[in-house]
Amino acid sequence: MSIENTEPHTDDEQQVPEAPRRKSRKPLIAISIATAAVVCVGGLGTAGIALLTRSATTETSMQSSQTTTPFGTHGRGSFGQQRFGQGGGPSQFGQSNTGQSYGSGASTAAAATASTASQKVGVVTINTVLDYTAQDQAAGTGMIISSDGLILTNNHVVEGSTSISVTVESTGKTYKATVVGTDQKADVAVLKLTGASGLSTVSFAPTATVTAGEAIYSVGNAEGTGNLVTAVGTVGATDQKLTIQGDGVTKAESLSGLIELNSDVVSGDSGGPLFDKAGDVIGIVTAASSGSSSVTGYAINIASVLKTADQIKAGTATTDIVIGTPAFLGVALSTTSTVPLVSATFPGMPAAKAGIAAGSTITSFNGTKVTTASQLSALIASHSVGDRVTVTWSGTTGSSHTATVTLAAGPAA
Repeated sequence: MSIENTEPHTDDEQQVPEAPRRKSRKPLIAISIATAAVVCVGGLGTAGIALLTRSATTETSMQSSQTTTPFGTHGRGSFGQQRFGQGGGPSQFGQSNTGQSYGSGASTAAAATASTASQKVGVVTINTVLDYTAQDQAAGTGMIISSDGLILTNNHVVEGSTSISVTVESTGKTYKATVVGTDQKADVAVLKLTGASGLSTVSFAPTATVTAGEAIYSVGNAEGTGNLVTAVGTVGATDQKLTIQGDGVTKAESLSGLIELNSDVVSGDSGGPLFDKAGDVIGIVTAASSGSSSVTGYAINIASVLKTADQIKAGTATTDIVIGTPAFLGVALSTTSTVPLVSATFPGMPAAKAGIAAGSTITSFNGTKVTTASQLSALIASHSVGDRVTVTWSGTTGSSHTATVTLAAGPAA
C-alpha cells in the first residue's frame, strides 16, 4: 500500500513513507494501532512502520469505524499498525533526513512486469493468518537463504501472525513455516520451512557500494496476488533515515542506512529482494511513498539485515530480538480500565481453559500482584512458551480464583 507524498523532497526535507509493503488479498485498508491491548508479551517495541491490512467494504466507510475482532477492539484508519500488548491511537509519522548521497529524487517509474523464471529463483511469496479464526490474512515477500528452507523477510510481514505459509515461486511448492526469530526494531524476521530441502537461494552482495543513479530491480508479491513481478529502476539516494512515532507511544523507532528507490514498489513487495544489475541482493524492500506521478521506495541495506539475521539464526536473544514466538496467556484487556480487566479470551488458549472469561480482572501472575496491563504484559514476556505459571483473577461476582496454566505460543512478535 503506497503513501501519498504530494510534494517532492529536497536535500533539507524528506517526506517519510508511512507504511511498508504488506498486503491482504481482500479489499483493503490498513488499521491503526490496536486500541485494545492483547496481552501475549511485553516490551514489543514501537516500530511504527509495521502495517496491517484488513478487509473492508470501502475505504471511506471504514476510516473512522471501530470493530470487534477476536483480538479485541481495534481502531481503523488509513494507515497504521496492530500491536499486541499495547494500546494507542492512529500512527503519526515524523520526518528526518540524514542522506549523504543523492540523485535526482523520485521520478516516474516504469511499470512492473511479470518476473522471468530466472528472476523468481530464491524468491518466495508469504501468506499469513492474523488471528486464530483465519478471518484476517495478509501477504508479503521473502528470500530463500539456505537450501533447507530458511527464509529472510521483514518483521512486519509476519508480525501478529498465527499461521504462515510460504510458496517457493520457482517450483510452485507451498510449505508451512515457523518463526525462527524476529527483530521488530530492525524490521527483520527469519522463518523456517517445514520439510524443505534442496532449495535454490538468492545471492547476496553485503559489501557492495550502493550509489545514487545505480540501476536496480526488485522482485515482489505485488498487491498480494501470489504472482511475482519485477520493478526496474534506479537508486535515488543512500543512507536515508526514517523516523516513526505512534500516538500513545513514548519512544520513536527509526530505520537508518536505507536505500531510496525510484521504482514501482507497491503493497505486497515487503520483504522482497532488491537486486543490483549483477543480480545480487543489496537490500530488502521495506517501504514506499507515492504522489500523482512518482513512486519512491525504500530498502534496508542488506549488510545490516544479514547481521541481524545471523544473530537470529544463532539463537541470540536481545532486548530487540525475539527467538521463536512469545509466550501467550490468551486474553484481550480493556483499554478503558486502569486494571487488567479482561474484555475477551481466545478459545483453546490457557486463559480460556482455566476459566478466565470476559469481565474477569487478573490480580496476580505467578505470585506477583498485578495492577496494570503493561505490568502483566511484562511478566508474561519474562517467561517462555511451555512454562507453567499460576494466575489469580476475580470473576464478575468478585469471587477470587487461582489456576496453574501452561503458556502457549503467541502471535509472532
